[in-house]
Amino acid sequence: MAIRQESLMEAEPEEGGHVEYTELALDCLDLKAQEELLSPPVSGNYSMLVSYLELPLCCCRMETPHCVGSLSTFDQTCMAMESADGTGTFMECRPYGNISHRFHRDCASMLKDCRFCPHCGEDATRAKEVTVPKTNHSPSVPRSNPRLSLPAVPTVATLPSVPTTPAIPQILRAKKTNGQPKESLESILMALDDENLKPKKVKYPTRQLYISAKQGELQKVIHLLVDGKDPNFLMDGQSKRTPLHAAAAEGHQEICHMLVQAGANLDMFDEEQKTPLMVACENNHLDTVMYLLRAGAAISHKDIMGFTCLHLAAKLGHYDIVHHLLSKASKYINCQDEGGWTPITWAIEYKHKELVYLLLARGADVNIRDKEENVCLHWAALTGCDDVAQSLLDAQCDLSAVNIHGDSPLHVAARENHLQCVMLFLSRGADVTQRNKEGETALDCCIYGSDVWKALNTNKKLTDARRGRDCRGERLLSRDISRGYEAIPVTCVNGVDSEPCPENFKYIPDNCVTSALDIDKDITHIQHCSCTDDCSSSACMCGQLSLRCWYDNEGRLPLDFCQREPPVLFECNHACSCWRTCRNRVVQNGQRVRLQLFRTQKMGWGVRTMQDIPQGTFICEYIGEIITDAEADKRENDSFLFTLDNKVGDVHCIDARLFGNIGRFINHLCEPNLLAVRVFTMHQDLRFPRIAFFSSRPIKAGDQIGFDYGDHYWRVKSKYFSCQCGSLKCRHSAAKSTHMSTQQVQ
Repeated sequence: MAIRQESLMEAEPEEGGHVEYTELALDCLDLKAQEELLSPPVSGNYSMLVSYLELPLCCCRMETPHCVGSLSTFDQTCMAMESADGTGTFMECRPYGNISHRFHRDCASMLKDCRFCPHCGEDATRAKEVTVPKTNHSPSVPRSNPRLSLPAVPTVATLPSVPTTPAIPQILRAKKTNGQPKESLESILMALDDENLKPKKVKYPTRQLYISAKQGELQKVIHLLVDGKDPNFLMDGQSKRTPLHAAAAEGHQEICHMLVQAGANLDMFDEEQKTPLMVACENNHLDTVMYLLRAGAAISHKDIMGFTCLHLAAKLGHYDIVHHLLSKASKYINCQDEGGWTPITWAIEYKHKELVYLLLARGADVNIRDKEENVCLHWAALTGCDDVAQSLLDAQCDLSAVNIHGDSPLHVAARENHLQCVMLFLSRGADVTQRNKEGETALDCCIYGSDVWKALNTNKKLTDARRGRDCRGERLLSRDISRGYEAIPVTCVNGVDSEPCPENFKYIPDNCVTSALDIDKDITHIQHCSCTDDCSSSACMCGQLSLRCWYDNEGRLPLDFCQREPPVLFECNHACSCWRTCRNRVVQNGQRVRLQLFRTQKMGWGVRTMQDIPQGTFICEYIGEIITDAEADKRENDSFLFTLDNKVGDVHCIDARLFGNIGRFINHLCEPNLLAVRVFTMHQDLRFPRIAFFSSRPIKAGDQIGFDYGDHYWRVKSKYFSCQCGSLKCRHSAAKSTHMSTQQVQ
């Protein structure tokens, strides 16, 4: 293209660095002096020669439009044109970001066998071939909204250099390493590169970052982050939520990633103490939930109502969210909120049947009581879901459980007039004569003459006819012998004799002392870890004290745990840097298995489990009064002594006769299903370990639990009584003791 003869453009910089071009008359220039200045020297290298030679350049300095469409609407467009609509195949030179020039391959300026762009004089060897297709303006094909489209960009090989702003290369690298789609990011970065060449005319307030994150404006979010806006800004009027909350609530995964890479706190709380992960779960954005978990968001946080992510998703029926959360951290499946409700409780109340079945399959405890002592069956009776109630009964949910009002599930179903639930409960042996605290039976609670009344009345007549019989032949003596000290109530039943619930001891949840014992609880003496993860790595100091961290993701001991000589376990403590919910904290979290105190046929009181228990599960502690060995020798009743055989310093014992927990009732079994392990939690004084019972093998619901008292115990006690465990391998039965005595005489 020839140089324009009318005028030349002269650039004059304005304030702010913006350049304007004014036209000057050609005859005002000293062309002769210019020719002398630009005349080539006789000698010199090639690069010097090129700098002095004049190239025929176009000076219109127009910019190539980014959108694909008709180019005829742009006057004086600086590009080659083969037709009225601008279609054709050209070479494209992009020297300055969004400034581009198009020319025919044969129109390139030639100088010393080198090709140069006829517009800007740049080396044309870097120009790319571009084909502009003919745009179809048929009315039957809708045209895209230009405000919603991003600029077309070249491939990665031709991506322009990223601005020198340090945040952008970091974000680009992080985006690729996290496996996110890079096509859209490259588009944004390209546009950002172009925009950085233009003067900034608008200064947005920090709150704009929240607004843009919520509206999904990825390009603007990046601009604002590059501009230094705080990704942890708390938005007034929006519950003090951060931009990450806003993006997570709307499911804008890429914006979440950008905010995280810019330093957004994954576990920042809003006014309701909800984290971004919580709001993503609440709004059913699975991809965003998966990303936030991969990025390290904590799944265990609770909001102001005590809801975890599982509570929120279960309440709203978000099946896929619950399924994914359980695959990552199923140990929170029985976590209780402020009302004592677990995720399965909410799923039952809102009739999310598939979620109920999923939670049951993953081991949800259906007998955890809420603040009013309701179990899951109470809630199923309230909603009238008989199929859910059927599944709960199959999962050993307690049909005879009563709440603080004395109502059983049958009372609730009768009061709500749910016939199918009433029929189900009656078929499973529910007691129609049972009275609540108001003295009402289920028959008194229902509508007189209704179908429910007829069913209950008929059942009552049949019950009266076989008076004296019930479903199990057991009397409920206490709803909870722990008086609420345990998270899971411990019921007491008797179906053998008239013995009342034991009251000759005081139930305590932790070991106590009644004399001066110098237990070293100085926090500065406690070895602790500095972990920032879940303490599952070999670098955890507490795990190293135990040889390794023995607990798995479910808080259980592994199958290869040595049962003959169990290692001493050191759990993380209050001096550690890790979270309270780390993997290496199990015993200190208390009893989580549903146990029942029951009257045995031959062994007095015993303890049985009301749920299936996998191997390695923490059952309970042996709690009592810590005394010295010398004090133990002085006490007449030594039936509840447990020796702390720590082999370090003085010997001490735990005496559970006057002060104890459910562990004091656990009987001896010659084929034990419990394993006693020494554990340290809040202190590391090796003289005073805690005695924790773990399941040594799988235990079925209804089985009695027990541990081996040891040969030393039976050498003393066999003179007074014999073992009644009933095992075929019993070593201390009466017959065995007689045989041993005969051998000793001989």
